[in-house]
Amino acid sequence: MIVRPATQADIPSIRSIAERTWPVCYGPILPEGQVAYMLDLMYSGNALARQFEAGHRFLLIEEEGRGTGFASHGPVPDGPGVEKLHKLYVLPDDQRRGRGRALVLAVKAAARARGARILRLDVNRNNPAIGFYKRLGFSPVREQVTDIGGGFVMDDRVLELQLA
Repeated sequence: MIVRPATQADIPSIRSIAERTWPVCYGPILPEGQVAYMLDLMYSGNALARQFEAGHRFLLIEEEGRGTGFASHGPVPDGPGVEKLHKLYVLPDDQRRGRGRALVLAVKAAARARGARILRLDVNRNNPAIGFYKRLGFSPVREQVTDIGGGFVMDDRVLELQLA
């Protein structure tokens, strides 16, 4: 298993991982139609290219040349010293084998290297992954609901990890 920086050439792999992961992770907890809406909104080729151009840093986990997970992260414009973990997904059959932890550790190291003191993320309030993040030291700081269009909202908990 290697964790490496992803480039725009990796967009097809990132999209494939998202398309195989989202229905399993979010199908049971989101309203009908929201998974497809959000995949199109955030994981189309154009949407991912815009995220790269906006400065999101992507990491890809590969095993034997096959992408099994990815993360994206970047600084928060309104929060000096804060890095945000935007995305973290591992293929369902490859979960619970240390890949998510490896991605979080790589993001933590990158955030520290840029001087961040806090790593922040948003997670659906009904997502069982909250337990994973808490085991890694993240703590809830607030709840937020964000209108994403199409009649859908993201109903999240905001978690933070102190890096200092």
